[in-house]
Amino acid sequence: MDGKANKLQIKEAVEKMYNVSVADVNTVNYHGKRKSRYTKAGLLRGRMNHFKKAYITLAGDDKIDFYANI
Repeated sequence: MDGKANKLQIKEAVEKMYNVSVADVNTVNYHGKRKSRYTKAGLLRGRMNHFKKAYITLAGDDKIDFYANI
């Protein structure tokens, strides 16, 4: 999912991809953790990438079965 996607875009994408009806979308923006490690060259510092997470509530008795194709 694109980090710049809004709730309406996420809802449309999930409905199109899984053929379900979405009742609600909640989003959370996570900031990357800072990481450091010791090497021969010294201390290397950086951070993980930021990412966005979406929590989807489906309408009615709709379900998404991820294991149907296995």
